[in-house]
Amino acid sequence: MTVADLARLKQQFIERYGGTEEGLRVYHAPGRVNLIGEHTDYNGGYVFPAALTFGTTMLARPRTDRTIGLASTNFPAAGRISLDGIAYDPADDWMNYPKGVVRELQAMGFDLGGGADILYCGEIPNGSGLSSSASIEVVTAFGLLELNGHKTDTVEIAKLAQRAENEFVGVKCGIMDQFAVANGRRNHAILLMCDTLEYELVPFDSGAYKLVIGNTNKRRELADSKYNERRGECEQAVRDLRRAFPDLELLGRLSVDEFRAHAHLIGSETVRRRAQHVVEEIDRVRQSVDVLRRGDLAAFGRLMNASHDSLRDLYEVTGRELDAMVDAARSVPGVLGSRMTGAGFGGCAVSLVHEDAVETFIREVGARYAEATGLKADFYVCSIGNGVERIE
Repeated sequence: MTVADLARLKQQFIERYGGTEEGLRVYHAPGRVNLIGEHTDYNGGYVFPAALTFGTTMLARPRTDRTIGLASTNFPAAGRISLDGIAYDPADDWMNYPKGVVRELQAMGFDLGGGADILYCGEIPNGSGLSSSASIEVVTAFGLLELNGHKTDTVEIAKLAQRAENEFVGVKCGIMDQFAVANGRRNHAILLMCDTLEYELVPFDSGAYKLVIGNTNKRRELADSKYNERRGECEQAVRDLRRAFPDLELLGRLSVDEFRAHAHLIGSETVRRRAQHVVEEIDRVRQSVDVLRRGDLAAFGRLMNASHDSLRDLYEVTGRELDAMVDAARSVPGVLGSRMTGAGFGGCAVSLVHEDAVETFIREVGARYAEATGLKADFYVCSIGNGVERIE
């Protein structure tokens, strides 16, 4: 966001809430892209996300009447909530995300003072799979804590933001989105073990290659229902595999060799394929870190391709639009790898594209995708940015 953009946003804040800029603070939380490791987070495995440079900007100014004003430049819905009576209301639409965070902060014993007026401005396309909801949750938690003089522990913020989405909004997401949004670092990806939250920042030096995110503009209507279905299938695989591993709780605990030796214990062929994807995808994350440390971007691209193929054939969460985009991307010279990112059934694909080929990539992939689906794609040439922070 430019200085001029921020000045306009401050003016919008004052037009809505009155007063002056005195006491007004600005915060930013990024979107995230998962470079590899899809549908592994809720299975206790590794993921490899990175924060983006675009996300959600939040302007906040303290109040004294124990209310919070909620408004966004992206949605018409706006309102004011009392700190003394927060409850989920479907009519509040997007506002339930920050409301859930406020309730979680209160449950943890944080004093939120007299409340605040808040204006959000999101740069993340909704339904794209780049974590717009996690971005709103994390920036809300960070901003309200900082505004009221509390410690801003970004690991704890990620955990409370996930709880808000799970328990208040009712979406049973894993921890990856909130964790990457809260803890990202410029030019680094995060090797995260979702079960234990052990993590390592891994330098991501892409040299002459750029990350290009292609938005299918196919809303992910099936994502939530299929997400819960896949999660149930993974839980069934664990129950079947307990004949060999009585204490097994998560598929992420198994090595590839252990799984292959005992896969026959899984009664359903479909469930077996789901589990195969999870175990092999976790191994691809480990391999990705190794090849990036060696500077072997071509090998990383091949792992991206293998990830998408597994998500398409074994986990069956890609869908016609994502497959069309990835197929088109792989046909362009200068592309090392391309895969879906996010829950699937629409949303985005991420490709590793040589900088000299980016314009050709956007033109040719856009044209082929439109021909195959009748939809117009949007493309974002991305850099890896910081996690949530206050903008001085």
